[in-house]
Amino acid sequence: MVELEAECIWALGAELGEAPLWLAEQNRLYLVDLKGRRLHALDLAPDLGPAAGSAGARHSWTLPEYLCWLIPRRDGDGFMAGLRDGIAHLWLEPELRLDYVARPFDAAAGIRLNDAKADASGHIWAGSMHNGDYHRTDGQLIRLDHDFSWQVQAGGYHICNGPAFNREGTTLYHTDSYLGRVYAYPIDVRGDLGEPTLWRQFDQAAEGGPDGMTVDSEGCLWIAQWGGARVCRYSEGGELLATVRLPVRNPASCTLGGADLKTLYITTAREGNSVEQLAAAPLSGGLFAVRVEVAGVPVARFGASAP
Repeated sequence: MVELEAECIWALGAELGEAPLWLAEQNRLYLVDLKGRRLHALDLAPDLGPAAGSAGARHSWTLPEYLCWLIPRRDGDGFMAGLRDGIAHLWLEPELRLDYVARPFDAAAGIRLNDAKADASGHIWAGSMHNGDYHRTDGQLIRLDHDFSWQVQAGGYHICNGPAFNREGTTLYHTDSYLGRVYAYPIDVRGDLGEPTLWRQFDQAAEGGPDGMTVDSEGCLWIAQWGGARVCRYSEGGELLATVRLPVRNPASCTLGGADLKTLYITTAREGNSVEQLAAAPLSGGLFAVRVEVAGVPVARFGASAP
């Protein structure tokens, strides 16, 4: 098994660092501080080479509400964004603007969005959860279609995380972090889900709980393990192949980026740590990176493909 160590490339101190997004055309990594209501971006400095810490300019924006995730659009017209109370079209230039397109749950009841990805057909798959009581099973997995209509595809979740898709687009991986489970759903050409199977049950006391994840070009899953101070790579069959160690307890999500898609970027959180734990791990909430051997895949985008 491969053992790696990640380095902190931006000591953000995020309350809940989430949703790293690499955009090759901008040579930029985006990430959110969900509960800090901040969007951050880090430009990769191409003249510094592929090293994990080759970072250039930094950018930050303040949002009016929790920002849970950011997904690029196929038409290049800004982004789709998940906020605490719904899904919006978001622009950053010439200034930050939001236009809500869907409100698929009752935010007044304490429900919020948590994590999302686009599939190869340009749909968005987004999970929800109760913001304060993780024992509750209010969480749902919804699919947002190109016309902004939405359908609930699965329910009964505590803490929805992931999702990720296999290379062929025939399997959706999705996580209930509270239960320490990653599920595998068959997905058809229309974007409908079949019955799930339990892909992997995590021993949370020993491994941490599965959180955000990404799939590489060999079809393996990289999974951030909350409370486990590590991100691990697993084969499609669930075999542990590599472990990335971190000096913080709570990695929350990860993605592969950089010019060759061989830098694993990892977001982390201050949330879920005691005062003593934060004192012992002052880089909690930072952005970490490590070079890996297998490249990732280009990010999927929201919207219909060109006719």
